[in-house]
Amino acid sequence: MKPIVLALPKGRILDEAAKIFARAGYDLSPVFGDSRRLVHDCGPLRVLVLRSSDVPTYVAHGAADVGVAGSDVLDEDGKELYEPLDLGIGKCRMIVAERADARVDEGAQAHIRIATKYPRTTRVHLVRRGITAEVIRLSGAIELGPLTGLCDRIVDITQTGETLRQNGLVEVDTVAQVSSRLVVNPARLKLDGDRLGTLIDALERAVHEQ
Repeated sequence: MKPIVLALPKGRILDEAAKIFARAGYDLSPVFGDSRRLVHDCGPLRVLVLRSSDVPTYVAHGAADVGVAGSDVLDEDGKELYEPLDLGIGKCRMIVAERADARVDEGAQAHIRIATKYPRTTRVHLVRRGITAEVIRLSGAIELGPLTGLCDRIVDITQTGETLRQNGLVEVDTVAQVSSRLVVNPARLKLDGDRLGTLIDALERAVHEQ
């Protein structure tokens, strides 16, 4: 029988997800045997190890049946995927931050610039807050933006806030609570509902055991 194709992100989430899959009865240990390989056969599952930002694309286009992706990635990507389960891993916050020594006055400043890896999510948040701002897309080292005068604020992911503090930044707002979700291709769910349903149910039980 053709294996279920599972897309997993590289890094810490891969380790955490593997523990949940193990409790659900799916052994993903072959994934950790050869770090150079990107496709791993794990019994009834064939695992693709990808960049986290690519997981929704593989699932949406049917190259993977199911995947694990952060809610930050899913919200920014905006693809139509079924999200049956919050795995409760990879928890962090998406926040707004600014320089501690150059605070922003939203009422007085005519032009506010915000740098982020998440322009779509940031614009939605700004509309919700009734704030007008220019959004600048960056790919890395977001904290450098306010320090160099590129922007007034940033929107980024944080767990402890330590990196912000080390760079003289302070949180001023929370955009969203972030965690990793199980995502499923809707068409594959219709075609292979029994097997995918069994996987989803087993993972749900495993999550509740945490």
